[in-house]
Formats: sequence, C-alpha cells, structure tokens
Amino acid sequence: MSYTCIDYTLQDGVATITLNRPDVYNALNDEITYELQDALKAVAKDDAVRVVVITGAGKAFCSGQDLKAASGAEKRSFIDSLHKRYNPIIRAMRNLPKPIVGRLNGVAAGAGCSLALACDIVVASEEATLIEVFINIGLVPDSGSSYFLPRLTGLAKAFELCSMGSRVKASEALQLGLVNKVVPAGQLDATVKEYTDYYASAPTKSIGLIKKMLQKASTASLDEMLEYEAYCQEIAGNTEDYREGVKAFLEKRKPVFKGK
Repeated sequence: MSYTCIDYTLQDGVATITLNRPDVYNALNDEITYELQDALKAVAKDDAVRVVVITGAGKAFCSGQDLKAASGAEKRSFIDSLHKRYNPIIRAMRNLPKPIVGRLNGVAAGAGCSLALACDIVVASEEATLIEVFINIGLVPDSGSSYFLPRLTGLAKAFELCSMGSRVKASEALQLGLVNKVVPAGQLDATVKEYTDYYASAPTKSIGLIKKMLQKASTASLDEMLEYEAYCQEIAGNTEDYREGVKAFLEKRKPVFKGK
C-alpha cells in the first residue's frame, strides 16, 4: 500500500503504522486521517496481521489537529469533521479484533493523546508527554478522550487534566495508568518488540475476544458479563488455537498458535 502521510509496513505478523509528517510533529490534516482510516481497514481484513503498532516519525507521536492547515481552509462544521475524520479512527481501533501497541516516542497532544489512549498497550519513551490540549484554544476533548480518561484515572483527575490542559510526563502517565511501560528512548524499540513478539505468536482470536469483553465490562452488569463470557468462550473453544493449546499441553510442549 502506498500512502503520502503515513508509512505502512508488515513483517512477521506485525503491521506498523507510522504517522509521517515529522515537520509538523505528525499533526493531523485531512489526508493523514483518511489514510489512517484506510490502513486500519486493511489490517482488519488481513489475516497475516496479528498485532498492530502505531507510532510517529521523528520526535513526536502526534501533536493533534493541524491548526495551521485548518485555519487556511474553508470553515467547516466540527461535527462533520469529527464524524468523518476522527471518530472512524477511534472506532476502528477499538473494534479491531487484534491488539494495538502504541509506541509513544514523543508528545501526544489533543487528538494525538486520544489516539494513544485508544491503543491496547502503550509503551512510552521517558521523553514522551501526553496533553489534553483542547482547553488551551477554548475547545473540549474529543476523539474519545472524555471516554478513556475517567476510566483510566478516575473522574477528578480526568477533569483536572482536561480543564487545565496539564502536561503529563511519561513517569506520571505510568502512575496514572495511562501507559503500560516507560523506558529510556534507546530501549523503546526493543520493549515494543517484546510485546509484538508475544502477540504475533499468541492466539489472536482469543486476544480479540478479550478486547471486546473488557470493553463491554465497563458498562455491563455482572450477569450480562457472565453471559457474554459464556458466549465468547464458546467461540474461543471452537478455534484451531484452542485445539493446538490442549494438544501442546498434553504433549508437554510449547503451543504453536496460528491465530485461527
């Protein structure tokens, strides 16, 4: 696949999507948001993809909306922009039945912060920061930030971060539960690879079901989750990977999962 504003690679089951506008800290214009939507559709359809990495080129992860590009364009409805450009990205990420690892190499601001929070695993460089920067230009959080933040940090801290536009350094982000791991910049790739090596050889369908289950659990009752667990377990129990897992256990060897 050929793109202008993102790079897409697939190797050994790992699809890497790199936001590639480093001169503007990977700010989001129309083209990059539509290309990102297209890439997420591609990984959903491609059985060869077992895990996805999202990162940014250069020093930043993503600085959010490209305000310079937006100011030079014809005035548009915020509703239209979110419905057409941003919301489809977040929905695609959360509905993708495969794990997404965020490689947080630098600043993640505004919608870029939302993009990081929508990942399933986030590995951050010590130099990375997250900022809900919307309030600094008189806007409110979008692209899912108002959904993800209170679930991760609690209501009071989420309100503080959104209403004050506080800059959260990687170490604090780890304490708040916004990221899974923080490492020196020089160890970022190796640490991301530890995750992708695991997920690329894991039972992919079960991972996808776990993702759906945990997402549903945030709004469901215990009884609803007991029923949903049974439903998902029936699906998982009919996969080739389940049969391989049992066979490997009985044969006292490591299972070779195919993601099927």
